[in-house]
Amino acid sequence: MLAENTAKASPTVPPLTPLLPGIGLCILVTALAYLLQAIEIDLVSRTWLEALVFAILLGVAIRSVWTPSRAWHAGIEFCAKTLLEFAVVLLGASVSVRAVLAIGPELLIGIAVVVVVALATSYVISRAFGLPQRMAILVACGNSICGNSAIAAVAPVIGADGEDVASSIAFTAVLGVIVVLVLPLLVPLLQMSLTQYGVMAGLTVYAVPQVLAATLPIGALSNQVGTVVKLVRVLMLGPVVLLMSLLASKLREETDEPAPEVTAGDRPKPGKPALHQLVPWFIVGFLVVAGVRTTGLIPNPVLRPTAVVANLLTTVSMAALGLGVDIQVVAKAGLRVTGAVSLSLIVLGSISFGLIHLIGVA
Repeated sequence: MLAENTAKASPTVPPLTPLLPGIGLCILVTALAYLLQAIEIDLVSRTWLEALVFAILLGVAIRSVWTPSRAWHAGIEFCAKTLLEFAVVLLGASVSVRAVLAIGPELLIGIAVVVVVALATSYVISRAFGLPQRMAILVACGNSICGNSAIAAVAPVIGADGEDVASSIAFTAVLGVIVVLVLPLLVPLLQMSLTQYGVMAGLTVYAVPQVLAATLPIGALSNQVGTVVKLVRVLMLGPVVLLMSLLASKLREETDEPAPEVTAGDRPKPGKPALHQLVPWFIVGFLVVAGVRTTGLIPNPVLRPTAVVANLLTTVSMAALGLGVDIQVVAKAGLRVTGAVSLSLIVLGSISFGLIHLIGVA
């Protein structure tokens, strides 16, 4: 399965030639996504589903009937990882640091509380469904913080094996798509304002780029608020992984689970995570660009083209992520993981919605 891996100190750009087939496929899917968006606008005079969402759906549909051979992998992985990370960095130009401070101390504290409560409840739910301890931790961290990024960072810390990682990432990919599609439908149902929906999306959507797909159809304000809230949530990864490294030393040494025979590989070597695993490089890049934007060093005429490029790169990346959703791996994981992950996500959404009303987000 092709999965997002943000546990790298900096983007690694392989030689161009091996990338061309996969990149070409992702660009083709993206072009079809924009074509569907244009048809949608022509038929209903508005955009119900953005090209971002169409790209995900097309990628999943293609992968369900055709598994790309190894020749396609490098380009698809490049789009799903490196290209996506660069898109997030460029997104920093659309967010001012003042916006982070503007959300107020109550919301900043609330985000941290939501992550902690979601971690605990997701772990308890996973264990109640009979999941092994390592997989329960992965599900809890992936659900509560940032999906695949959290799973990739936490896995070597707790000594999780390939089966745990593959299953956790598979469900994160599928549920991430479902959340992006379903969440906007809750706006009229729950009568949320643009700001409230932005907070909701930032607290529940797994990946930073997926916040774009979930918020852009609703409005620019929701997109900005959701991105800032998600950024704060992602930054919780560092403290959580550090805590795991201190508490899970015995768990790393346990060998009670046999080595799996799945594509994700054997259990990672135990050890404490490197610094770059605590704060992914693209989050640092996002903060730097946002800081430059806040100082006014980025000219206003440049902001709009930068946002367009970021959106285009993100759409290509979402096509690649859709192509990485392996339905067969999901099916092998079983109903217990399905129930645990789904219920954990519902609990996260409920906690997030409660926070919005508790602190009085308008």
